[in-house]
Amino acid sequence: MNDLSQQFSQKGSDLYIPDAHNEALPRTTHLGVGAHQDDLEFMAMHGILECYENANQWFGGVTCTNGAGSARTGEFANVTDEQMQEIRAEEQRAAARLGQFGFMAQLHLPSANIKDPNNNDLENDLIKILTEAQPEIVYTHNLADKHSTHIAVASSLIKALRQLPQAQRPKQLIGCEVWRDLDWMPDDKKIVMDLSSRPELATQLNGLFVSQISGGKRYDLAVEGRRRANATFFDSHSVDQSQSVAFGIDLTPLINDDTLSPEAYILSFITEFQQNVQKEVSKFF
Repeated sequence: MNDLSQQFSQKGSDLYIPDAHNEALPRTTHLGVGAHQDDLEFMAMHGILECYENANQWFGGVTCTNGAGSARTGEFANVTDEQMQEIRAEEQRAAARLGQFGFMAQLHLPSANIKDPNNNDLENDLIKILTEAQPEIVYTHNLADKHSTHIAVASSLIKALRQLPQAQRPKQLIGCEVWRDLDWMPDDKKIVMDLSSRPELATQLNGLFVSQISGGKRYDLAVEGRRRANATFFDSHSVDQSQSVAFGIDLTPLINDDTLSPEAYILSFITEFQQNVQKEVSKFF
């Protein structure tokens, strides 16, 4: 396990195992791959809840960027970029402890590297993790997200998964909500993830990222509001079936068929949305 942490591309990378288990990666069943510290808790909460206090299922986390360049005010206004990187890394390790992650890998890559289509560092790092972990379900950013680093992370993950033999690929790859929700998707195409079971855990995890919340962005309130809105506005003709819901898009076809174009795939959902809107409006004009 220590050998793997030395194989990542960046000197400042970190592989943290909260319970110091010798087989932390091979026991992984659910894996979250996010761009920034706090993305996993915002987008992959379904996987965290599935594995929490479950001896047969383990959530592994991967944060790809180094945490540099984040907005900061108040108590963090005068913190240097290097200091902020370590603060954010420790917040992520604290979340791994609280959420009972099987492991937490922080790859410490600059966003510029990740967004460079000629730089394969992230793809190669992810191949190492995926080969060891071989999870059944993977959560990442959706390809319609409006944050370019998020899209770059999801793209690198898809490329990495396509490098693996089919037998080693996950059964399901889910694109999740962060910098754009998925409410616009047709209801029958949404992966509906109920997050109602442990609201106190979700609140506690969100609250750990003080450097971001105090830095002028109330991500904790925004994420909770989105989940509650998803639960209520999902169906207009029935009472709420849950109190907190996250939507996902099924990206599994992109790792089952390596010839399938990611651009064409995500655009097919947008086209269907356009057609649905046109159909409904045309009824009345």
